[in-house]
Amino acid sequence: MADLSKEVDLNMVAGEPDSNGLVWFDAAEAPFKLYGCLSANPYKRLPEDVAEATNNGVRRNNFHTAGVRVRFSTDSARIGVRVKMPYVTKFCHMPVTGSSSFDIYEDTAGGSRFISAFKPDVSSTDGFELTNRLVGGKRLRKLTMHYPLYSPVDRLEIGLDAGSVLGPGAEYLPVKPVVFYGSSITQGACASRPGLSYQAMITRKLNIDHINLGFSGNARAELPIVDYMAGMEMSVFVSDYDHNAPNADYLLETHLRMYERIREKRPDLPYVMVSKPDFIFNENDSVKRRTVIEDSFRAARARGDKNVYYIDGDGLCRGAYEDSCSVDTTHPNDIGFMMMAEGIGRVLTHILRGVL
Repeated sequence: MADLSKEVDLNMVAGEPDSNGLVWFDAAEAPFKLYGCLSANPYKRLPEDVAEATNNGVRRNNFHTAGVRVRFSTDSARIGVRVKMPYVTKFCHMPVTGSSSFDIYEDTAGGSRFISAFKPDVSSTDGFELTNRLVGGKRLRKLTMHYPLYSPVDRLEIGLDAGSVLGPGAEYLPVKPVVFYGSSITQGACASRPGLSYQAMITRKLNIDHINLGFSGNARAELPIVDYMAGMEMSVFVSDYDHNAPNADYLLETHLRMYERIREKRPDLPYVMVSKPDFIFNENDSVKRRTVIEDSFRAARARGDKNVYYIDGDGLCRGAYEDSCSVDTTHPNDIGFMMMAEGIGRVLTHILRGVL
């Protein structure tokens, strides 16, 4: 096993330990490194003026920390989280471990592997404090912690054993983030923990960064957010907002328009169009929506754009277990997200094959 102490600049954990022997650090400060958010304390994914100009749902969901991660290294045998939230989101169809809590992966040369999840009490209302003991005890690890998919975080502190060491975490490959824009499915409903959203699974496997711009019920391709996304630094853009278009006519008005406005500013950006992954109810409407997206793709190709891609969402969860991949015929469970990660991940792997 590689000696990680030779790879990272480690410092002894300093500070006054609490009664449990933990020293607490703000996760937004070095050597911790944040990914997937625009700013912290409180955490947000968009500039507030862009969110407010888009719609009230985006303004609210902007503070939900879907896709946010923090990376660091430590030999602490225990990891604590002390989180302040303005509210704790609880659903009837999604575990609190996914909507409102954190999970941890160990990053190694062979990839990232899940090692721990924090399980808050369901009565939590404005945050919680929890400590998990890591299997294997005290040894140096590089770690990634995923933030909640459906709750806002005002501040996160991470607790480490007094006398342990702390340093920077693993680095992603030098590839600009993949940006995912879309609905509640994009935001992560209904993964059992944050690391099981389809974007997290894909980019963890590829060791690349991503930005989750899923806005549950409110991804409708309004011009303020479209123009903001067109200016973002990214390696690939994934459009997955079919579900939040009120109807096929609205999708027709906005889908090709979003492509054209982003393409105008980013002529060489790989652009992926995805249709919604369920056809259970109202199949006629689903077919109309899919046709709109297919027509956008064909129009782009007819103009000579060879860097645009189409993924038929209806095919993502097909197969022997297709009746087992959602919680409510709409939102994927962990099986559904795994199948989405496999299908969308194949396309992203192809697009990025020259840099992975």
